[in-house]
Amino acid sequence: MARSRATRTVGRPWTVTAALLTAAHHGFELSSGVGLVLQPELGLGPAGLLWGVQIPLWIGLAARGDRRWDRLLAAASGVALAGAFVHFLLWPWRRGRSGLPVLTEAEGLRSESLPAYNALLYVWGTASILSLVGEISPGRRRWALVGVAALPLLRRSARHHFSWLTEVAATDPRWWNRGVRVRPDPLDH
Repeated sequence: MARSRATRTVGRPWTVTAALLTAAHHGFELSSGVGLVLQPELGLGPAGLLWGVQIPLWIGLAARGDRRWDRLLAAASGVALAGAFVHFLLWPWRRGRSGLPVLTEAEGLRSESLPAYNALLYVWGTASILSLVGEISPGRRRWALVGVAALPLLRRSARHHFSWLTEVAATDPRWWNRGVRVRPDPLDH
Protein backbone atom coordinates (compact mmCIF):
# COMPACT_ATOMS: atom_id res chain seq x y z
CA MET A 1 0.00 0.00 0.00
CA ALA A 2 1.31 3.48 -0.90
CA ARG A 3 2.32 5.74 1.93
CA SER A 4 0.24 8.83 2.44
CA ARG A 5 1.76 12.24 1.85
CA ALA A 6 1.90 12.85 5.58
CA THR A 7 4.20 9.86 6.12
CA ARG A 8 6.50 10.30 3.12
CA THR A 9 10.10 10.97 3.91
CA VAL A 10 12.27 13.45 2.10
CA GLY A 11 14.64 11.50 -0.12
CA ARG A 12 17.59 13.87 0.20
CA PRO A 13 17.16 16.24 3.13
CA TRP A 14 20.59 17.88 2.79
CA THR A 15 20.02 18.59 -0.90
CA VAL A 16 16.60 20.06 -0.10
CA THR A 17 18.28 22.13 2.62
CA ALA A 18 20.94 23.39 0.18
CA ALA A 19 18.16 24.48 -2.20
CA LEU A 20 16.19 26.15 0.60
CA LEU A 21 19.33 27.97 1.76
CA THR A 22 19.95 29.15 -1.80
CA ALA A 23 16.48 30.69 -1.65
CA ALA A 24 17.26 32.11 1.80
CA HIS A 25 20.45 33.69 0.45
CA HIS A 26 18.61 35.31 -2.44
CA GLY A 27 15.82 36.44 -0.15
CA PHE A 28 18.29 37.85 2.39
CA GLU A 29 20.02 39.93 -0.25
CA LEU A 30 16.79 41.13 -1.83
CA SER A 31 15.18 42.00 1.50
CA SER A 32 18.37 43.79 2.58
CA GLY A 33 18.13 46.03 -0.45
CA VAL A 34 20.99 44.71 -2.58
CA GLY A 35 18.91 43.20 -5.36
CA LEU A 36 18.43 39.69 -6.65
CA VAL A 37 21.05 37.36 -8.12
CA LEU A 38 21.08 37.75 -11.95
CA GLN A 39 18.93 40.88 -11.75
CA PRO A 40 21.37 43.04 -13.77
CA GLU A 41 21.37 40.52 -16.60
CA LEU A 42 17.67 39.61 -16.60
CA GLY A 43 15.78 42.31 -14.73
CA LEU A 44 14.02 41.92 -11.39
CA GLY A 45 10.89 40.15 -12.67
CA PRO A 46 12.61 37.59 -14.90
CA ALA A 47 15.30 36.87 -12.25
CA GLY A 48 12.54 36.34 -9.69
CA LEU A 49 10.73 34.04 -12.10
CA LEU A 50 13.92 32.06 -12.80
CA TRP A 51 14.58 31.45 -9.09
CA GLY A 52 10.88 30.93 -8.42
CA VAL A 53 10.87 28.02 -10.87
CA GLN A 54 14.42 26.63 -10.51
CA ILE A 55 14.56 26.35 -6.72
CA PRO A 56 11.20 24.57 -6.27
CA LEU A 57 12.17 22.19 -9.09
CA TRP A 58 15.48 21.49 -7.32
CA ILE A 59 13.62 20.89 -4.04
CA GLY A 60 11.10 18.60 -5.73
CA LEU A 61 13.73 16.46 -7.43
CA ALA A 62 15.76 16.21 -4.23
CA ALA A 63 12.74 15.36 -2.09
CA ARG A 64 11.82 12.45 -4.35
CA GLY A 65 15.25 10.88 -3.95
CA ASP A 66 15.26 9.33 -7.43
CA ARG A 67 18.88 8.39 -8.34
CA ARG A 68 18.41 9.29 -12.00
CA TRP A 69 18.75 12.96 -11.00
CA ASP A 70 22.10 12.49 -9.20
CA ARG A 71 24.12 14.30 -11.87
CA LEU A 72 21.84 17.33 -11.94
CA LEU A 73 21.54 17.48 -8.15
CA ALA A 74 25.31 17.12 -7.74
CA ALA A 75 25.85 20.01 -10.17
CA ALA A 76 23.26 22.13 -8.35
CA SER A 77 24.90 21.47 -4.98
CA GLY A 78 28.28 22.29 -6.55
CA VAL A 79 26.95 25.64 -7.76
CA ALA A 80 25.49 26.31 -4.30
CA LEU A 81 28.86 25.56 -2.69
CA ALA A 82 30.59 27.87 -5.17
CA GLY A 83 27.93 30.51 -4.50
CA ALA A 84 28.67 30.47 -0.78
CA PHE A 85 32.44 30.40 -1.31
CA VAL A 86 32.59 33.24 -3.84
CA HIS A 87 31.62 35.75 -1.16
CA PHE A 88 34.90 35.09 0.64
CA LEU A 89 36.84 35.72 -2.57
CA LEU A 90 35.15 39.06 -3.24
CA TRP A 91 34.70 40.72 0.12
CA PRO A 92 37.08 41.57 2.97
CA TRP A 93 37.18 39.14 5.86
CA ARG A 94 39.03 38.47 9.08
CA ARG A 95 39.58 35.30 11.08
CA GLY A 96 36.75 34.71 13.52
CA ARG A 97 37.05 33.18 16.99
CA SER A 98 36.74 29.73 15.41
CA GLY A 99 39.60 30.49 13.02
CA LEU A 100 37.25 30.51 10.04
CA PRO A 101 36.94 33.58 7.80
CA VAL A 102 34.17 36.02 8.68
CA LEU A 103 33.12 38.71 6.23
CA THR A 104 33.66 42.22 7.53
CA GLU A 105 31.89 43.78 4.57
CA ALA A 106 29.72 42.35 1.80
CA GLU A 107 27.29 43.45 -0.86
CA GLY A 108 26.76 46.83 0.75
CA LEU A 109 25.04 45.17 3.71
CA ARG A 110 24.85 47.01 7.00
CA SER A 111 27.32 45.81 9.62
CA GLU A 112 24.42 44.63 11.83
CA SER A 113 23.40 42.21 9.05
CA LEU A 114 26.82 40.59 8.67
CA PRO A 115 26.66 38.08 11.55
CA ALA A 116 23.43 36.58 10.16
CA TYR A 117 24.81 36.74 6.61
CA ASN A 118 28.03 34.96 7.61
CA ALA A 119 26.02 32.27 9.40
CA LEU A 120 23.80 31.85 6.34
CA LEU A 121 26.81 31.44 4.05
CA TYR A 122 28.38 28.81 6.31
CA VAL A 123 25.19 26.81 6.76
CA TRP A 124 24.52 27.04 3.00
CA GLY A 125 28.00 25.78 2.13
CA THR A 126 27.85 23.04 4.77
CA ALA A 127 24.46 21.79 3.54
CA SER A 128 25.84 21.71 0.00
CA ILE A 129 28.83 19.61 1.09
CA LEU A 130 26.65 17.25 3.13
CA SER A 131 24.35 16.90 0.14
CA LEU A 132 27.27 15.78 -2.00
CA VAL A 133 29.00 13.43 0.41
CA GLY A 134 25.92 12.00 2.06
CA GLU A 135 23.25 11.85 -0.61
CA ILE A 136 24.79 11.67 -4.07
CA SER A 137 26.04 8.29 -5.22
CA PRO A 138 29.86 8.20 -5.24
CA GLY A 139 30.12 7.67 -8.99
CA ARG A 140 28.06 10.77 -9.67
CA ARG A 141 29.70 13.15 -7.19
CA ARG A 142 32.15 14.28 -9.85
CA TRP A 143 29.24 16.20 -11.42
CA ALA A 144 29.60 18.63 -8.54
CA LEU A 145 32.76 19.81 -10.31
CA VAL A 146 30.55 21.09 -13.14
CA GLY A 147 28.77 23.25 -10.57
CA VAL A 148 31.95 24.34 -8.77
CA ALA A 149 33.45 25.23 -12.17
CA ALA A 150 30.84 28.00 -12.31
CA LEU A 151 32.84 29.84 -9.62
CA PRO A 152 34.59 32.23 -12.05
CA LEU A 153 31.23 33.05 -13.65
CA LEU A 154 29.64 33.60 -10.25
CA ARG A 155 32.52 35.86 -9.26
CA ARG A 156 32.20 37.89 -12.44
CA SER A 157 28.42 38.10 -12.08
CA ALA A 158 28.70 39.23 -8.45
CA ARG A 159 31.22 41.94 -9.32
CA HIS A 160 29.01 43.12 -12.16
CA HIS A 161 25.95 43.00 -9.87
CA PHE A 162 27.51 45.22 -7.22
CA SER A 163 28.91 47.68 -9.76
CA TRP A 164 25.54 47.87 -11.51
CA LEU A 165 23.70 48.10 -8.19
CA THR A 166 25.82 51.01 -6.99
CA GLU A 167 25.28 52.87 -10.26
CA VAL A 168 21.52 52.26 -10.32
CA ALA A 169 21.14 53.17 -6.63
CA ALA A 170 22.72 56.54 -7.34
CA THR A 171 20.56 57.33 -10.36
CA ASP A 172 17.28 55.52 -9.65
CA PRO A 173 16.77 54.56 -5.99
CA ARG A 174 14.20 51.80 -5.53
CA TRP A 175 13.12 49.48 -2.72
CA TRP A 176 15.35 46.65 -3.92
CA ASN A 177 18.51 48.77 -4.01
CA ARG A 178 17.99 50.70 -0.79
CA GLY A 179 20.79 48.74 0.89
CA VAL A 180 23.38 50.57 -1.15
CA ARG A 181 24.12 53.97 0.21
CA VAL A 182 25.89 56.16 -2.27
CA ARG A 183 28.58 57.86 -0.28
CA PRO A 184 29.77 61.25 -1.48
CA ASP A 185 33.28 61.22 -2.87
CA PRO A 186 35.51 62.73 -0.15
CA LEU A 187 37.48 64.55 -2.87
CA ASP A 188 34.36 66.37 -4.08
CA HIS A 189 34.03 69.66 -2.23
